[in-house]
Amino acid sequence: MYLYGSIVVESQWGGRVFLRLSLWLCKKPTGPSHARSLNERWVRCVPKQQREVVVGTVIRYELTELDLDAHEFVVRMAFSELPFGVLTLQLPAWIPGSYMIRDFARNITQISAHDATGPVVLSKLDKQTWEVPAFAEKLVVEYRVYAFDLSVRGAYVDWTRAYFNGACLFLAVKNLPEAVWELRIPRPADPVTHDWSVATTLPVVDVDDFGYGLYSGRGYARLIDCPVEMGKFERGRFLVGDTPHYFAVTDGGRFDIERLCRDMAPICAEHAGMFGRLPVDRYLFLTLATADGYGGLEHSDSTSLICKRTDLPARQMIKPDKAYRQFLGLCSHEYFHLWNVKRIRPARLAAADLGSECYTELLWAFEGITSYYDDLALVRSGVLSAEEYLDTLANTVTRVLRTPGRLRQSVAESSFDAWIKFYKQDENAPNAVVSYYVKGALVALGLDVTLRERSADSLSLDDLMRRLWERYGRTGIGVPERGIEVEAGELLGASLEAFFQQYVYGKEELPLTEWFGKLGIGYRVRGANNAEDVGGYQPAAPSNPLAPALGARIEPQPAGLRVTHVYSGGAARSAGLSAGDILVAVDGERVSVSNLGDLLNRAAGDAVEMHYFHRDRLSASMLPIMAPPDDTCDLWIIATESLDPKVRSRRNAWLKSNRVSSP
Repeated sequence: MYLYGSIVVESQWGGRVFLRLSLWLCKKPTGPSHARSLNERWVRCVPKQQREVVVGTVIRYELTELDLDAHEFVVRMAFSELPFGVLTLQLPAWIPGSYMIRDFARNITQISAHDATGPVVLSKLDKQTWEVPAFAEKLVVEYRVYAFDLSVRGAYVDWTRAYFNGACLFLAVKNLPEAVWELRIPRPADPVTHDWSVATTLPVVDVDDFGYGLYSGRGYARLIDCPVEMGKFERGRFLVGDTPHYFAVTDGGRFDIERLCRDMAPICAEHAGMFGRLPVDRYLFLTLATADGYGGLEHSDSTSLICKRTDLPARQMIKPDKAYRQFLGLCSHEYFHLWNVKRIRPARLAAADLGSECYTELLWAFEGITSYYDDLALVRSGVLSAEEYLDTLANTVTRVLRTPGRLRQSVAESSFDAWIKFYKQDENAPNAVVSYYVKGALVALGLDVTLRERSADSLSLDDLMRRLWERYGRTGIGVPERGIEVEAGELLGASLEAFFQQYVYGKEELPLTEWFGKLGIGYRVRGANNAEDVGGYQPAAPSNPLAPALGARIEPQPAGLRVTHVYSGGAARSAGLSAGDILVAVDGERVSVSNLGDLLNRAAGDAVEMHYFHRDRLSASMLPIMAPPDDTCDLWIIATESLDPKVRSRRNAWLKSNRVSSP
């Protein structure tokens, strides 16, 4: 038998110190456990309620090496003022803002611990959690993390750059969530990094002109909320009021950084004007440009973005092209998250355990409302014209109409099931899943219109967002699951239950004709003219004949056209085609992306013969000739003289800027 114990200061009063003595009696291990060290046996014997550590502990992280060839970060984790207890170490399974289990611990390739006397055993509890005794004076944990994920959610290192989110690299001490931490980022040793710098919003203690040195803060949540970019990047700066904003663009090629800053300044000011103030004293846009990439992830005072190089503004660009407009919308989206998500946030996510899924039905509001405002701010700020904005909005409507899953899944259900459906889409996803981003944006539009109309245009979604900011964002209180509906009803002074039941929790078609009409916007749905037709700003209906619809998504391959998705109710489904099939011929003629439309157009009769490989067998079936469904949206501005004065005024207010003055 072994006797273990601890003495902990319980309280101090009247000059006396009261101590708590805890003793545990454990059997001597037998079998394979004989090989375990004494400290591991001690961990197993300590009752769970006694596995506690005093909050005075400082956690010191250091990036001791960047192995550029192996794509690995080497992390050293040291502790000071450790009491007698047990440390529970865990790497998150997911990263805030991206609702999918990613199991970052799978990238830990080596891990060990030691103290002043020698090795200390780490006891692994599950796929991402370890325990280590904390009675050593100088405890150090060292580990290597494989990092070759270019996305904004991961970590990456090679000879061109290094990037990481803290959730991918830094083990959390589960029983010290609010401990003070330090992070030392030394200059990498490899000569290829001689001209690299560091870009991050981590709180600075002492760094050099390149950003290498010591950072420190309190709480694990803060540590993992500041992504870090290391490398060569082009910097830009602009002000919103007196608050500095920065761009750090990696591998952007030749583009106009000044134009980008000039365009983003009024967009950011628009968002700040709507809420009344900025909740940060600086903001950073970390941007990686690639040959083919798109996405973003929000943080409390920064964002990580990835885009195509062609999305960035070319020098001498006069008007924003479609690619640049999309990138501005992405920047606007992540910036709006400063308020909506990072501060106004679901109560369930505010208390989330990053070791397992956290479910909420509110993502339609936190991502959908953000998606509504991201492009709306572009027109309100004057960066885009009303026509350009409506062109983008029409594309959004088209995306929803081309998703049969909108009739099978509500945006509330899409939010709740994001972990297993939206973030894990397969070949059947268009038929079963609806995007809480895209349809959520249209629900937000409908809520905005409803608030305006039912309040005689004295209220709007802007007012609801300001109310949510005051009630939840400024106070740090999480929004309850029905909080948006309750706050909207209280703001209006009337129930909005019917709206929420139909369009948030229900699967009814959105009454877009009605909603757009109340804003003085013309709305039309029609069949697509060709595979590239996604609708847009178009007052006059296209006159060219409609091409028959295949009812499937395809991609070119050397052997033919690969079917990636088959839509329910379409011609391909009727013909028995499946995802993965390779189309090789139509009516005996070899098929390609360029001639498929022609071959279907020239078909004699009401069907064509399709030859295709299903798995590895050549097959044939008759494809019915079907007109394209009405799933393509056109929007336009209705002439002012044709509008009711109330509608004209409402449209003006809808597109009006919130800025007090230009930055």
